[in-house]
Amino acid sequence: MRQAVGTTGALAASMLLPELLGAPARAQDEFPPITAPCRVRPDLLAQSLAALERHGGSIAMRDRIGIADFTAPSFQPRLYLVDLANGATTSFLVAHGKGSDPEHTGWLQSFSNIDGSNASSEGVFLTSDYYVGQHGASQRLIGLDPTNSNAESRAIIIHSAWYANSDILLAQPVLGRSDGCFTVGELELDHVFDRLGPGRMLFSAKL
Repeated sequence: MRQAVGTTGALAASMLLPELLGAPARAQDEFPPITAPCRVRPDLLAQSLAALERHGGSIAMRDRIGIADFTAPSFQPRLYLVDLANGATTSFLVAHGKGSDPEHTGWLQSFSNIDGSNASSEGVFLTSDYYVGQHGASQRLIGLDPTNSNAESRAIIIHSAWYANSDILLAQPVLGRSDGCFTVGELELDHVFDRLGPGRMLFSAKL
């Protein structure tokens, strides 16, 4: 595991903004090939870096961050994992909550922090420990903002499911929906865990 780079690392990353956005996506040998462009929107990346600074005291590992861009539809890769040291970025499909898209359009309509809403939440999450539960291998998330402060009581986690597999898009135009969790494909979960890991920031937003 790489060492945390501290506050100056995130600030330095903000100076690398053109490189983060303009360089072609790269995958390391141990990771699966990338089949779609992996470029974070500049306004979203800037907000993510500002959020990392704002919550710096709560986030120990500051070398990599996750960004869920819920402005994009569910049929596009929109979970970005960004290495702040070199700008390498990888993207994955990720499902949003039923309560955020009641008509199952594939587009997130709204966020919620309310128990029982089955909606996705916005804001800064701290990635926590791994465990095996109802959805198999999973990772707990801690909400650090008022907009996601109930993440733990709502059991908002990272896990995988069949309805977030890319091949489902061969049969229907959008991914399935979660109960508010960040749900990725079954074959991609280990790669998300490897890149994100505990003690890092996952930023969820719709701009």
